[in-house]
Amino acid sequence: MREPAYKIDLPHVYSGKVRDIYDAGDNRYLMVTSDRISAFDVVMNEPVPNKGRVLMAMSAFWFEHLSEIGASHLISTDMADFPEQAQRPELAGRTMLVHKAEMLPIECIVRGYITGSAWKEYQRSGTMHGEALPTGMQESEQLPEPVFTPSTKAEDGLHDENISFDAAADLVGTELANQCRDLALSLYTAGRDHAAERGIIIADTKFEFGFVNGQLAVADEVLTPDSSRFWPADQWMPGSTPPSFDKQPVRDHLDTLDWDKTPPPPTLPESVVQASAARYVEGYERITGKSFADWPG
Repeated sequence: MREPAYKIDLPHVYSGKVRDIYDAGDNRYLMVTSDRISAFDVVMNEPVPNKGRVLMAMSAFWFEHLSEIGASHLISTDMADFPEQAQRPELAGRTMLVHKAEMLPIECIVRGYITGSAWKEYQRSGTMHGEALPTGMQESEQLPEPVFTPSTKAEDGLHDENISFDAAADLVGTELANQCRDLALSLYTAGRDHAAERGIIIADTKFEFGFVNGQLAVADEVLTPDSSRFWPADQWMPGSTPPSFDKQPVRDHLDTLDWDKTPPPPTLPESVVQASAARYVEGYERITGKSFADWPG
């Protein structure tokens, strides 16, 4: 487990690639989103300024916007509601107080376009998560309809494994797998339609679900540049991969290097770090219609 980016005088529960989790008491967690950035499942040494605050701002927006579709684990992003130990200026805008959730052992992925690992599988076998797709599809092409394509949750540093719906049902039960599929598709569709009005394609996304007080709820983050592929609609063309509003400059730079995609990571130039920071902010502002300078507010 990683060292947390922000040390708080609360019981430290877990630190992943990006988030640090603390026990806030009363069946609550304090979740802090750092500026750490990972690529190819390796955490870089250089943080991206304000990345954690963008992810938190984006999640807060979507949790509210999608609240009529599904419950979430969010309690508050207002520092006044946090335990006293966490009422610190450097935590403002990157921290949320959440209900503890009984998390499910699957990632709930929805794909609206064929890209990433789904495209690689299609090239090999004409399938996506084991299900046949129409022949002759091109990279980044829109699927006939959004598809629920679950995966396993890998241990930190390892890769998630794409699985079929039946395999997901074996893990969580058929009834719950159906509930996850329906909720994930509804959330994605609403988010996709909102983003489309703002000139952004949400190509795919990943949700994490768990039970909060017996109710299936969205946890972790939702429809952020780290959990989704955001493409500018005016640069989308089947047969190519559009630029994305995230760490694309980092990935592009790393692809030019003779690096085997394992730790330790290479050094990122400042220009690459700043280009990624600008991408994150632009994605937030276009999706929400708000100025990032006003967050939190």
